[in-house]
Amino acid sequence: MEILRYVAFSTDPAGGNPAGVVLDATGVDDAAMLAAAAEVGYSETAFVVPSQDGTLDVRYFSPLAEVPFCGHATIATAVAHAERHGTGRLELRTKAGPVTVTTDRTADGTLVATLVSVAPRSVPVPEADLAELLAILGWAAEDLDPGLPPRVAFAGAWHPVLAAADRERLAELRYDMGALAALMDRRGWTTVDLVWRESPTVFHARNPFPPGGVVEDPATGAAAAALGGYLRELGLVATPATVTVHQGADMGRPSTITVTVPAEPGTGIGVAGAAVAL
Repeated sequence: MEILRYVAFSTDPAGGNPAGVVLDATGVDDAAMLAAAAEVGYSETAFVVPSQDGTLDVRYFSPLAEVPFCGHATIATAVAHAERHGTGRLELRTKAGPVTVTTDRTADGTLVATLVSVAPRSVPVPEADLAELLAILGWAAEDLDPGLPPRVAFAGAWHPVLAAADRERLAELRYDMGALAALMDRRGWTTVDLVWRESPTVFHARNPFPPGGVVEDPATGAAAAALGGYLRELGLVATPATVTVHQGADMGRPSTITVTVPAEPGTGIGVAGAAVAL
């Protein structure tokens, strides 16, 4: 199988989040997908199996395990597909549910993909889990923004959302990878979405991803979608809204994720970004 390599959520190959893309994984079994993802070494690789009805079955593997949904690999897959088959709308079947992706070119010719997530939702973080998570991160309760309460949010995968009270707290990311991996494995969390709110619609994010064998993800579309659902559900943004998430700058791979939050409760969250081949 041919493994393509793209960067998502950036027009600069030195930025964004790298993803592997296999546009035709017909006949490839789980073990081969996991082995390929481990060899590629990116946080995720997407494996596509085209169906006769035109839909695409997509599975996502980190170097260590399969994940139900991955936003940046979806954006990369859509752009890679558009470069070979033209822009338009794709219907994806993922383990998290159906996801629609559209691709288009901007006025300067940049290919941009926009996915619409499955229906988002969020739940409170159990008190014991929150205390354990803060201890692993080395954060105190006073480090949290009281205006953005901790929740576990979902838009294809589950992510605890913790909001830092200031940018400096977000910049100082040090944690015990083994301890966080164990907690996340017990709770079924994919990444931890650490955010700081610069303005009502501009956020900065960092996403530890130890379950995938990755210390930090430079751009996390699934977490950005979950954040959009969280903001709407708790009334923390006036909808409809367009939210910008900046991620990856602290690790030298700046990324920009555009999140569209419709007003209607329960509807999917839009996540858009560019992607370029490596």
